[in-house]
Amino acid sequence: MSSAYPIVPLKSYRFFFQTIEPVRLPDYPGSAWRGALGHALKRTVCVVRNTPCSQCLLKNACAYSYVFETPPPADAEKMRKYTAAPHPFVLRLPESSSIDSNYNLDLILFGHGQRYFPYLIHALQTAGKDGIGGKRQVFDLIQIDELDTQGNSRSIYQNGALLPQQPALSPPVPDMPACVELTFHSPLRIKHEQKNLTPSDFNFGALFSTLLRRISMISYFHTDTPLETDFAGLTVQARQIEIVEQQLQWYDWTRYSSRQQTEMNLGGLVGSIKLDTKGLDAFWPYLWLGQWTHVGKATSMGLGAYSVKPASLPVGDDEASIP
Repeated sequence: MSSAYPIVPLKSYRFFFQTIEPVRLPDYPGSAWRGALGHALKRTVCVVRNTPCSQCLLKNACAYSYVFETPPPADAEKMRKYTAAPHPFVLRLPESSSIDSNYNLDLILFGHGQRYFPYLIHALQTAGKDGIGGKRQVFDLIQIDELDTQGNSRSIYQNGALLPQQPALSPPVPDMPACVELTFHSPLRIKHEQKNLTPSDFNFGALFSTLLRRISMISYFHTDTPLETDFAGLTVQARQIEIVEQQLQWYDWTRYSSRQQTEMNLGGLVGSIKLDTKGLDAFWPYLWLGQWTHVGKATSMGLGAYSVKPASLPVGDDEASIP
């Protein structure tokens, strides 16, 4: 079964932690949480020690391999030249560090990644107890809420008990307003012609082609409804879309990679853009879904997070403000 429109069943969860002292994490802690989660998950499920995942006989039946290494199946028709497919999850971090002892972290799971949710609960709980960040601050998991696509919440985990959950659904796409604003909450890293896009050369075509590729690959590797559409036609059409207002800036951010034993620069764009939605109909379902999938590089650690909301056209345009 395939679909001409993007369909990615997903679930969003909010993990609530407590710590005995004010939260002291790096300015952008996505890397720290992702690294701690990966280490904890591997310790939990790995039964073949000291063997690279790529050489392990269990790699296609292992929660860690699927979630964090994500090797393409041997019979995959797409991404055969890649050693890994997009991961079936993203982390979403608070926009500012809490000044008290409460902290929350969102986990979004795509498609078949949902089957490993209990493993990820245990791994995040373990990661919090082991300590996050350079100072190894301890976080105790106290509650998990299930979030629907409108942001409504329902508690599903307390005191070690996990309640039944609602089925994963692809977010319903609302009617498209006359003008929309996309706000990038965490660094957006998009490479175009071997260079990172900067505020001066940012364009809708590069943004959309990156988003289209990501959603296509998520739907192919992690759902039962792979996307079948006119990829080339959409990509060409996207190059004709102009941004009517842009307020973007470059945000420098570095992280230390324990795997590569080096500092890595993961800076990207933050800020907002406005789009007149005339002629945007074909792109609207992707832009809406991208709020959950994120876009660009390092999405699993929370980069490329954005939100979409109705907006007013800049002064001088003919369109009236959207109520």
